[in-house]
Amino acid sequence: MHTSRRLERLGSGVFDRNDQRKHHYRLSEAAQGLPLVDLSLGSTDLEPPPQALAAMAAALEAPGSATYCLHAGTRPLREAVASWCQSRFAVDVDPEREVLLLVGSQEGTAHLPLAVLNPGEAGLILDPSYPSHRGGLVLADARIASLPLEEATGWRPCWDRLSSAEWDQLRLMVLGFPHNPTAQVGEQTWLDEAMQRAQRHDCVLAHDNPYLDLALEGEAPALLRSQGWRERGIEFFSLSKGWCLGGFRLAFAIGAAPLISALRQLKGVVDFNQSLALQQGAIAALTEVPDWPRRIVPIYRERRDRTLKALHRLGWRAPVPSMALYLWLPVPAWARQRGWNDEDLAAALLDQAGVALTPGSGFGAAGAHWLRLALVQPTDSLEQAIQRLEPWWRQQS
Repeated sequence: MHTSRRLERLGSGVFDRNDQRKHHYRLSEAAQGLPLVDLSLGSTDLEPPPQALAAMAAALEAPGSATYCLHAGTRPLREAVASWCQSRFAVDVDPEREVLLLVGSQEGTAHLPLAVLNPGEAGLILDPSYPSHRGGLVLADARIASLPLEEATGWRPCWDRLSSAEWDQLRLMVLGFPHNPTAQVGEQTWLDEAMQRAQRHDCVLAHDNPYLDLALEGEAPALLRSQGWRERGIEFFSLSKGWCLGGFRLAFAIGAAPLISALRQLKGVVDFNQSLALQQGAIAALTEVPDWPRRIVPIYRERRDRTLKALHRLGWRAPVPSMALYLWLPVPAWARQRGWNDEDLAAALLDQAGVALTPGSGFGAAGAHWLRLALVQPTDSLEQAIQRLEPWWRQQS
């Protein structure tokens, strides 16, 4: 059957590949003795705020909770977002012109290139970066430029890697700090510098910020703090990570009115909005427990510290993350000497110990010798997962 060349460029998603591996493992004999420990997805085991769940449950009983919801019906949530924005950033936003409800921030980053780029125009992403950043550009038939992030330079984007001519060709930048997958918070100056470049070269700057309040060290950057966002910026926020509501797919964009309008026009063709009941849960999260993300930060800090210690005892050294939820682990020297890449090591860890991690190459070429571990189990379970690796690891290394 004929399919588009676009799909060939898109390739298979790393999470889908991992899902197939995990499915086969669950059916294997090995899984009987070593049940799967899934540390491959940023899907937390922590519970959402009770206030959000209670608001959803109550709203489900209301007439019309199961009907389609168009943009006008999202007004109460957009007003709650505007209030949250004022409280969080001391920035006033217009809930009608500068706020848009999303089905997860992934939807926003994937659809935005379709709304702002013509085929063949250039977009810039970080390497590594979340898969939807590249995927959105592929779907828009864009030319993709990438900016490598390296441990040696503290994961700082080096804007001068692109020539002035290359900057002039860009029409969209998609960034994300705190950064997934390296789990580094980043700095506000990085976004400020990016916005200055965007203004100088007539480029849209999009910032994916679902980990805003999950910084373990320092204060997370935000595009809303950068001058110029109202002219050419858009920022994506999510309740998935900070409020532990990933499966409910609740997110929103705040940005320049023309960009919100363009994304809204696209969204009006491809989907509707979440149930009004789910939106009530989001309103409760933002208004009643806006500090929920900060409440769970100590849990992630303990998980980070104890899991790193367990890995160090194994001889697996890794950068210390300044953001919650992930560890970014280099493929060890012994595995590289065997000719293994990140996909090989991830497959071996699953087959030999039942521990699922995410191959870093799924986030871009610069992630090819890394694995991402999600801190989405209780601390004792994380330590036990590392202990599982030890007998096989010692034999290999």
